[in-house]
Amino acid sequence: MPKKTSKLSRAPLIKLISSKHIFSGPAFEVYTDVVREGEFTGRRDVVRHTGSVVVMAVKEDKSVLLVRQYRHAAGQYLWELPAGRNDKKETNRRAAQRELLEETGVSAKKWKRILTFYVSPGFLDETMDVFLAEGLTLGKASPEEDEQIDARFVPLRQALQWVNTRKIRDAKTVAGLLWLKTQNR
Repeated sequence: MPKKTSKLSRAPLIKLISSKHIFSGPAFEVYTDVVREGEFTGRRDVVRHTGSVVVMAVKEDKSVLLVRQYRHAAGQYLWELPAGRNDKKETNRRAAQRELLEETGVSAKKWKRILTFYVSPGFLDETMDVFLAEGLTLGKASPEEDEQIDARFVPLRQALQWVNTRKIRDAKTVAGLLWLKTQNR
């Protein structure tokens, strides 16, 4: 009897034909690549990003720390988990600790990476590592000059309602909250 193979195992080999640097900014670079995917050869514009970290700071009562800030690309204020770009010189965990402290003034005794995912792999290579932060201590925030942040603890049940009513529309926050909902803690 012949062995069955999935479509994935029959995927065409991918070959990079050329890559041209188009743009450099403080947060990302843009490249135009030409790739061969089996019989197809085509252009792929790719945004290269250092990666980001996300922090789900959770109190013992299961309330979650959310921040509200203006996001220009979305044209509105969004409720999100605290997050930020990785500094190339630091580990992801250290970046998460720094971002939480800077944006909210909160520090944590216990850290655990719970999720890693691609943000939008059709054109962006950015990955996000989501860290669970527990054993929280409140302090004074010191956001960057361009950050106007409102931070508050929201009960998990209410945060999930905000997801269902589209008050929370940020993908990293939706993913983190849904992960937390599945945990028997």
